[in-house]
Amino acid sequence: MIQMKKFIARGIFVLAAPLLATSAQAEDSVLHTILKEGVLKVGTTGDWNPMTMRDAATNKYTGFDIDVSTKLAEDLGVEIEYVPTDWKTLVAGVTADKYHMTGSASVNPKRAKVAGYSISYVEVGQLPMIHKKNAERFKSWDDINQAGVKVSANLGTTQEQYIKTFFPNATHVVVESPARDWQDVLAGRSDASITSNIEAHKLVEKYPDQMMIVPVDKAKARTPLAVLLPQGDQVWINYVNHWISLQQARGFFDGLKKKWGL
Repeated sequence: MIQMKKFIARGIFVLAAPLLATSAQAEDSVLHTILKEGVLKVGTTGDWNPMTMRDAATNKYTGFDIDVSTKLAEDLGVEIEYVPTDWKTLVAGVTADKYHMTGSASVNPKRAKVAGYSISYVEVGQLPMIHKKNAERFKSWDDINQAGVKVSANLGTTQEQYIKTFFPNATHVVVESPARDWQDVLAGRSDASITSNIEAHKLVEKYPDQMMIVPVDKAKARTPLAVLLPQGDQVWINYVNHWISLQQARGFFDGLKKKWGL
């Protein structure tokens, strides 16, 4: 009888163990911390129009990403705190618990080695940007991939890798934040840069007499965007994914794409 009781006790423990583990994971999750402290911390660069833009005079952020995180915080019932970051430290901020999530980031295998991703909610492609004075010089991807052509990209961005892949024969100029690669093009320090199709059109709108998109046949490296999250926190990842799926079904993201011209 004693042996039977021990056997039954072990069986109950084995059955209960996954439930206890799940409960412990929930308690240790960023989600639990956010709800307990009442603050959602979001890492954002503030330099990617129209996703995240920081007004230096007011230190306020606007953009697609800001609307997304504001809505998420509202649905969580918490306040929101934006933590300034830059592209080279974007992933490190998540892994070091400086913030609970980021704004939009391109999905790529290198980042996924150390950080988690949400499901995607928008996709971008890469387009080359030049100064209008060079319109006759650059009319294709191949025109840029030439010796002596300087192509810039920001340190820590996916574009930093893309310029090496797309333009192996060109000279690669790596720009550190808060400066931007396209500013090098405006200033004549670089001949070209590449950026997402959504930012490319915003730059043309802002600098109609200076910036232009090279008339290539199509954008390269179509890539989904998602938010970066702590890799081992499946509870928090699940929550964000469920929230994104719900808002997609309700048309929230479609509305934002229309609002911000995506």
